[in-house]
This record gives sequence, C-alpha cells and structure tokens, in this order.
Amino acid sequence: MDKEPITVTGLNNLKTELENLKNIQRPKIVQAIAEARSHGDLKENAEYHAAKEQQALIESRVIAINDLIARANVIDVTKIENDEKVIFGSTVKVKDLNTNKNISYRLVGQDEADISKNLIFYRSPIGKALIGKNKGDIVSFTAPSGEKNFEILNVEYI
Repeated sequence: MDKEPITVTGLNNLKTELENLKNIQRPKIVQAIAEARSHGDLKENAEYHAAKEQQALIESRVIAINDLIARANVIDVTKIENDEKVIFGSTVKVKDLNTNKNISYRLVGQDEADISKNLIFYRSPIGKALIGKNKGDIVSFTAPSGEKNFEILNVEYI
C-alpha cells in the first residue's frame, strides 16, 4: 500500500466530500430506496433500481475516499524552506516559449488535479517535466498537443 502525496487543501476537500456522502447523500438514498420499495413489485420498479445503483456509486466513492485518506502523505509546502526548486505542492509560474504567455500551475495529487484551475497532477507529462527543476530552467516535454517549452519564472511554496 503506497503512500499517496496530497496537499493540505486536497485532504480537507476529501474529508468534506466524505462527510457530505455519509451524512447527506447516504440518508437521502436510503429514503429513496424505502419509498421505491413502498411502490410494490421490485422487479419492474425503475425507481428502486436507480436508487440502488446510486447507493452503490456512493458506497464505492466512500470506500475510495477512505482508502485515499488512509494512504495520504500530507505535504504542507508552507512549512518547507523555499529553495526555488519545483516540488510537489509548489506553485510554478512559467513562460510558454511557444506563445510567450505566462501561466501559473500548482503540482498536486491525482484527486486534486483540475486543469481549469491550473492544478496539475504531478505525474502528468508537464508535472514530471517540472518536478526537480529550478527557477530559470528551461523545460521541454511532449504534451498531447505537441512539443512544449517552458521557462520557469518563479517557484512559490504557498
């Protein structure tokens, strides 16, 4: 059972989701199943089968979150001295040398990754390319859209 790195924010988000699933979603689905049962024959009761399917999805997510929390290796970069090296949890400002645009990314765990918020998985192609590099380095990697070249402008541990 390998430890999975996660940020403090990511762990808090998982705990919030788990509480929601256990305390709000579970009771709602139990109530929906009970109501569907009261309608009679379960063989042809679409409401019942949909509610049972939803219950299975909720329970599998609860199990997955509990597993993630059990394997979590919480990394709080705010407590690490900033030596301008890209590490898990750091925020990296880069300049795309192909488009001359500046972009900031934060390297996070798989469950936290969301490209629309510039949160990238540390094992993604760009994440692998950035990890271990320093401010001022030029980074090249192959993305699905082709070859990318970035210059690391700044590294923050926030």
